[in-house]
Amino acid sequence: MSDTAPKPNEPILTFEGKRYDLNALPDELKELVRGMQVADAQLRMHEDTLKVLAVGRQSMAAQLNQKLKGIAPMP
Repeated sequence: MSDTAPKPNEPILTFEGKRYDLNALPDELKELVRGMQVADAQLRMHEDTLKVLAVGRQSMAAQLNQKLKGIAPMP
């Protein structure tokens, strides 16, 4: 039997369908992976912010629509 399989607690990088032992990568590549993780987290945070803004805008549009019901539009 080969002992090349990673142990359950060892970090594995899966990138473009290939698996890599993260601990065995050079520090430069580990830093790139960390940078990508930060970028992914920032993207998720900003996507969530956009969702919150969209819901807020929908709420304001509903309020505007409700308040304009009693006002006659211009001819």
